[in-house]
Amino acid sequence: MPAVQHIEISQDLSGQRIDNYLMRVLKGVPRTRIYRLLRKGEVRVNGRRARPTYRLAAGDRLRLPPVRTGQGAVSSASDHVLERLRASILYEDEHVLVVDKPSGLAVHGGSGLAYGVVEALRQLRPEQPLLDLAHRLDRDTSGCLVLAKRRPALRALHALLRDGQVEKRYLALLHGDPGRQPRVVAEPLARRNGPGGETVMRVAADGKPSRTVFRALSRHAGWTLVEARLETGRMHQIRVHAAHIGHPVAMDPKYGDPEADQALRRLGLKRLFLHAAGLRFQLPGQAVIDVSAPLPPALHDVLRCLGENGDNREGAKGAKGE
Repeated sequence: MPAVQHIEISQDLSGQRIDNYLMRVLKGVPRTRIYRLLRKGEVRVNGRRARPTYRLAAGDRLRLPPVRTGQGAVSSASDHVLERLRASILYEDEHVLVVDKPSGLAVHGGSGLAYGVVEALRQLRPEQPLLDLAHRLDRDTSGCLVLAKRRPALRALHALLRDGQVEKRYLALLHGDPGRQPRVVAEPLARRNGPGGETVMRVAADGKPSRTVFRALSRHAGWTLVEARLETGRMHQIRVHAAHIGHPVAMDPKYGDPEADQALRRLGLKRLFLHAAGLRFQLPGQAVIDVSAPLPPALHDVLRCLGENGDNREGAKGAKGE
């Protein structure tokens, strides 16, 4: 059996909930087992019991009981995935890391997924005391994803995102033509239960305020490449707002147009055409961080195959991811 562990919490980990911390350090231990350890007082903080919601402070002394982690049964990211993520790092400093997330890879494990981007990056950087998601991208969406390397940076990023001070720019291929002028969609969005109990977002009067600005970049045989700027950050916001105005995102399995997508399938497109192309933000006391992720080759090839109508070439630069 493993031995009792005594851990002193560093400044970098200050502010993290103890249940989240334990799920990271006790890899392979079921969530129910972790909460049972806390409930029974087997995990001690400065000699006392701690609720799952307790937030760790620098200097706290943790006592972890002997517990088998079961790490051997936990799937790890393959060398191929790790090398792909290593090559996808767009920006890094002592506070944050920005990666160009591949389509098809979830941002975190769970719901039948052994790992996601954050678990794979932690595997890639085992010496890094903290590496947490500042925000999320849908599994099928590619592009800029920010992770924090320090607890103060994570709190600052959450505040910036909450206050709309992170500029988020996406590229999406929409069915039809949304018009030449920028189109503002400000419909409130609410969570609903969809088919099979899955969560979907719907335009609803009781939803949360949401605002997306679409701007056409170029037109391609019945499709329009647009830049979408998020002024709020709701789940599936771009996809739902695009579908609401009658121009769904290409290859969207939840909100899209399967018949229209057939033409793109014949061209070999197998993924959602939505890419987080750029992020711009500034942490307190730091320089502005402005990061871009180029449009993936699979998406660029589809645009090339569709061809471009000669009446609108203003988006050529944006289509290449700048």
